[in-house]
Amino acid sequence: MNKNMLRLFDERRDAHVLYSYEGTKSYIDRAVAYAKHGVEAGDYVILIENPRLSPKIHAELKIQLTKAQMEFIHFVKSYDFYYSSGSYHPPAIQAYFEKTVKPYLEKGATFRSWAHVEWATMEDPIHLVKDFEKIIDVAVKELQFPLICAYASKSMPENIKTMLLETHPYILVEDEVVVSDMYLAEKA
Repeated sequence: MNKNMLRLFDERRDAHVLYSYEGTKSYIDRAVAYAKHGVEAGDYVILIENPRLSPKIHAELKIQLTKAQMEFIHFVKSYDFYYSSGSYHPPAIQAYFEKTVKPYLEKGATFRSWAHVEWATMEDPIHLVKDFEKIIDVAVKELQFPLICAYASKSMPENIKTMLLETHPYILVEDEVVVSDMYLAEKA
């Protein structure tokens, strides 16, 4: 990620960004750059990631960060996060998220998050994903933390792509963050 793009996350504490990724290598590179930049900016970084990619991201971060800086990195298993109740249930996911960020909020620490969203099948109704994205969009604004939601583009049918563009005010395209012209902000 280029420095100009990363600066957005310093200037906009409420940046909720959609990242539709193509390949694993570029995905890992962007996750590492985002986490590294966060730590260097003084943020704790919450990486909601699957156990298949976590070790690769962790290994790369250990190369680029000091031992003290690595203390600012917190990995959360994505399956535990999204399916803590046994199914994809937005209120349970929200409760898990609130429990995860509570220590940072209590000590007044800044944080940012990277959330890898994936599923093996399309059995979860799209409205549940949309409901959760709306909930998290409000949380990003209220709690003032940057968040990148990463989805594999190859497993996103058009209706899901459209829904994600409507629920994310920003989109990461290559190394550029652009405003989503499809974003539909929740009315208060």
